[in-house]
Amino acid sequence: MPKFLVTYHGAGAPSPEEAQQAMAAFMAWVQSTGDSMVDPGAPLGASRTVTSAGESSESAQGAVAGYTVIEAADLDAAAGLVRTHPFIARGGTLQLWEAMTP
Repeated sequence: MPKFLVTYHGAGAPSPEEAQQAMAAFMAWVQSTGDSMVDPGAPLGASRTVTSAGESSESAQGAVAGYTVIEAADLDAAAGLVRTHPFIARGGTLQLWEAMTP
């Protein structure tokens, strides 16, 4: 079954109380995905860009706030799994990326 990388964008930093509520809602969503969950992922922090010209200490453009990996039959099914993700309700957006197999 294809795997999909879910990247999290926006939504800002929640207060400590909001963070606890967000984690509880996230864990409930994780449970709702059943066997489709491959890796619940994690929030992401500082980043660095590395190119053939060297490294930049500046954060990557279009910063990603976190990630998750799910399995689904196709992109439409993957979108159906994340449609109820609580991150969206907090004002964030999710992007789905199909992992291509060689």
